[in-house]
Amino acid sequence: MSVRTRIAGLLVFTLIMGLMSLSLVEGADKYPSKPIELIVPYAAGGSTDVCARIVAKVAPKYFPQPLVIINKPGGGAIPGREYVVRSKPDGYTLLFGYGSGEDLVVPNYRPLPFDTFKDLVPVCRISIHSVAIVVSDKSPYKTVEQFVKYAKSKKSVTASASSKGAAVEIVEQAFAKRAGFKVVVIPFRGGAESVPAVVGGHVDFGGGHPSEILPHIKSGRLVPLAVAREERDPSIPDVPTFRELGYDVVTAGSVKGVAVPKGTPQEIIDYLNEKFKQICQDPEFIQAMKEVGQPVDYMGPVEYAKYMKDCFEEYGRLIKELGITMG
Repeated sequence: MSVRTRIAGLLVFTLIMGLMSLSLVEGADKYPSKPIELIVPYAAGGSTDVCARIVAKVAPKYFPQPLVIINKPGGGAIPGREYVVRSKPDGYTLLFGYGSGEDLVVPNYRPLPFDTFKDLVPVCRISIHSVAIVVSDKSPYKTVEQFVKYAKSKKSVTASASSKGAAVEIVEQAFAKRAGFKVVVIPFRGGAESVPAVVGGHVDFGGGHPSEILPHIKSGRLVPLAVAREERDPSIPDVPTFRELGYDVVTAGSVKGVAVPKGTPQEIIDYLNEKFKQICQDPEFIQAMKEVGQPVDYMGPVEYAKYMKDCFEEYGRLIKELGITMG
């Protein structure tokens, strides 16, 4: 082979490699080049689904591609999460609802088919859904002080919860223990069943997230007593926290965040975080979330990762202290 042929071959090889590198760079620069799927591991119409759809509605202002909501309910919301964990880490399959009980509470009871903190990487926090304690308007006890006095006079009182061993029951059990009364918690199949049980006066009190109870509060059928949050919930700002009333009852409630599979490039995580941050600052988004009782509470990926671990450990401590099981 002549020197001229070798040089020509080397030039062709160099040109091909250069074109391939350019193609890869252009491909990375073009992210996202197709619709991004938001995997919601719950049924349509629930609080997480509602939040996701508000995000998707505002997203075209900031994303060049649409955000598509994909509901994958069932199996205690675990299969939907596992779907994201097993998906390609390319930024096109996101978990929406990262930070809910299935991430912070359930792993304290039993192992999952994946590691919530190793197999999923936080992008950002969107909202926090506190747990509020409520009574029916038929109840003569309209404050925590009045209710505690009544509860202590009884052998036990009843409370409804959206599910066994989840955030609402943890708050109810913690309230009872801190206040010094006995409670029998009756679990239902979601807030759509547990909240009406309180409205109808079938239990002494109940708990729920603002988006579940706000319509009933506005109609006067439910009376909120307190929220289990560090600060007052912006959705119901007139309702005091338990700590204001002298009871150390604080939980994360239900957190709405975004996560991606491990292995997702950092530049994609940074891109997504920046876009979701812009959405969280958008007046249209803030107003829409306010109307459905879901206060916007953005947090970036590094802080959110620490927040998640802290909440998980706090739930674990409470579960052990209160002796709660999932049944």
